[in-house]
Amino acid sequence: MTAPLDPNLAETGLRHVRKALPHDSAEKHVSGKAIYIDDIVEPVGTLHVVPGWARKAVRGKLVRLDLDKVRQAPGVVAVLTADDIPGTNDCSSAFGDDPVLAKNEILFYGQVAFAVVAETRDAARRAALLADIEVEPITPIITAEDAVAADITVLPDYQFRRGSPETGMTAAEKTLSGVMHIGGQEHFYLEGQVAMAIPQEDGGMFVHSSTQHPTEIQHTVAKVLGVPDAAVTAEVRRMGGGFGGKESQANQWAALAALAADRTGRACKMRLDRDDDMIMTGKRHDFRVEWQIGHDGEGRIRAVDLNFLARCGYSADLSLGVNDRTMFHADSSYFYPDAVIRSRRLRTDTCSNTAFRGFGGPQGMLAAERMIDAIAITLGKDPLEIRKLNFYDGERNLTPYGMPVEEYQVMHDLIAELEESAGYWARREKVKAFNAENAILKKGLALTPVKFGISFTLKHLNQAGALVHLYTDGSVHLNHGGTEMGQGLYQKVAQVVAEEFGVSMDKVVITATNTSKVPNTAPTAASSGTDLNAMAAKKAAGEIKQRLIAFLSEQHQCSADVIYFGDNKVLVGEKSYSLAEVAKQAHVARIQLSHAGFYATPMITWERESATGRPFFYFAYGGACAEVTIDTMTGEMTVDRVDLLHDVGHSLNPAIDMGQIEGGFIQGMGWLTTEELVWDEEGRLRTHAPSTYKIPTASDVPEDFRVKLYESKGNPQDSIYRSKAVGEPPVMLANSVFCAINDAVASLKPGVVPDLDAPATPEAIMKAVRGMRERQAAE
Repeated sequence: MTAPLDPNLAETGLRHVRKALPHDSAEKHVSGKAIYIDDIVEPVGTLHVVPGWARKAVRGKLVRLDLDKVRQAPGVVAVLTADDIPGTNDCSSAFGDDPVLAKNEILFYGQVAFAVVAETRDAARRAALLADIEVEPITPIITAEDAVAADITVLPDYQFRRGSPETGMTAAEKTLSGVMHIGGQEHFYLEGQVAMAIPQEDGGMFVHSSTQHPTEIQHTVAKVLGVPDAAVTAEVRRMGGGFGGKESQANQWAALAALAADRTGRACKMRLDRDDDMIMTGKRHDFRVEWQIGHDGEGRIRAVDLNFLARCGYSADLSLGVNDRTMFHADSSYFYPDAVIRSRRLRTDTCSNTAFRGFGGPQGMLAAERMIDAIAITLGKDPLEIRKLNFYDGERNLTPYGMPVEEYQVMHDLIAELEESAGYWARREKVKAFNAENAILKKGLALTPVKFGISFTLKHLNQAGALVHLYTDGSVHLNHGGTEMGQGLYQKVAQVVAEEFGVSMDKVVITATNTSKVPNTAPTAASSGTDLNAMAAKKAAGEIKQRLIAFLSEQHQCSADVIYFGDNKVLVGEKSYSLAEVAKQAHVARIQLSHAGFYATPMITWERESATGRPFFYFAYGGACAEVTIDTMTGEMTVDRVDLLHDVGHSLNPAIDMGQIEGGFIQGMGWLTTEELVWDEEGRLRTHAPSTYKIPTASDVPEDFRVKLYESKGNPQDSIYRSKAVGEPPVMLANSVFCAINDAVASLKPGVVPDLDAPATPEAIMKAVRGMRERQAAE
């Protein structure tokens, strides 16, 4: 009995991969038994750390920081300031511009100026309120427009250019232009920022952190404490959500917990209050988008000029990569013959914006869909016609940054299938009829595509390691550099390892991500967690398996092709052994049963300085059709029906992928319809709690919600079992909801493009409706 050694080359014989197996922690999640950092049994004598900040002050010079009353408060053991940091006062991911504790100036409302270490969390919180802080105020820069006027950025401007957009715009039959504001978004993870640091011998530190990037936690803590990276171990078993908000933002809180532990010699835990968490941590970047597009009489795009003005906050954080990805996805799924795509990374006196699911891609794609809608509205055509007319195809398949779109046919087929299954054209006629009969309620319909590049655009991040041990009882220990935030990464990687060894899932023991086991890892982000870590784990397991095959071939004097691993057994010709028996025999023969696998994504050649090369391994595709109803008297909106069709290649786990698609869509819908961030003129965040910030709830899920996986022929690239990433792309399926709202507003006056900004809250809808009615009245 034989089986192919590389399952990527065949579809048969798979027992675990591509099966809808439950999430490894599903029962623990619903029963409350899943252990998060705040559930870990605290060592005796654990202290609690709370951040202190100038609650009455905003941006300005720090004149006085009097902490005497704080130190004298009951239960306080220590109060930490920037002067107590033995190493470097920085928790940034790259640019050295994120102080752990403020010194000399307050850069934004909510910046941490000191930390209280006390016997209880309650005592620390009460003590933190006693600080006497004086700040000499400076008029803050809040909006993108403020920053443009002040000409202040956190990073240099950047652009892609292809052809001659100036010539193309002049030659175009028609041109359109406009300005669109795209709002940010709060991560609103269920588990807030939290870390616990435990001192070790010889100045070492063990840090539990709710982070997507344990290696960066290790590096940051070592930098702040002034010790080698090797003296610090960071570990995380699971997060209660991340969405990008724990890629770099977890650094500061782990550093403060470690600083307190180093100072006191006792275990220290820091868990942010929800209000503090929302005020102090970064969000999705919000944008002012200035756009101009030239097209012919049919609606075919001739030239594009896009200018993305991003509010980055007080520091660079991850704004380089986020804004680059906005530019990479400013084409959505459409060919631009001549184009210039510019980006300004503006500095504002607000929290430093950071990674968020989609990493800038959603903002770029939404801008593209606005331009498509504008062409359709002004030409009196259906937006789907204009979208399909401008899709990448066999002749027009080069992106503005020079990467070919190799799977353009997948996009064509997927959208055609969704167009038919959603009954788009029949529903379009019904929407028209409804709008003709109703003066107050108006319906909108939109079908939008998704084309999302998969890989980190910083080339060196496209690597991963995994550590696999095979024990002599046939059980397998699995560890890798990816982190679990509820997305099912651990489960998928375990399925791959079980498949490789031919063992049942209960034989594979999943362990917490730990920097002492797998070093120098990339963050779990860019939708690449499974692509990278599952492949690294497969390589590790495969190497051990090949050693066993070589051993058995020599022992039994047989060729490798008669040796088969499956059903917890190893078949050698006609003989059958348990994996445990084979492992014991190999151990006795001194065969190594452990391996550190490594994987680097191939084909990534992007060079940012010259803006040349290939930034993505492949594209994931999807399509969404949304139907909405708006009330033009109140601005209220309901999503009546949604049809989703998404490309995941050959799914490693269809159940988990379906969950990611559904959840990503709802999160994207929240960003585009209800989740509004508001800062006042002094720089205070006013939407800093569930009472003032509206995330989608169960009642916001469309009553008619149809989700299906596209029947793919498999990823043409050599990805893990020919699957495709599914973490971020589904967020952009929600563009269909925003475009449907725009379609409903546009029905009020044919030929006029609504001035609708995102999020399309009732207020934003009413503003757009009012603008349409004013145009009507003026005529």
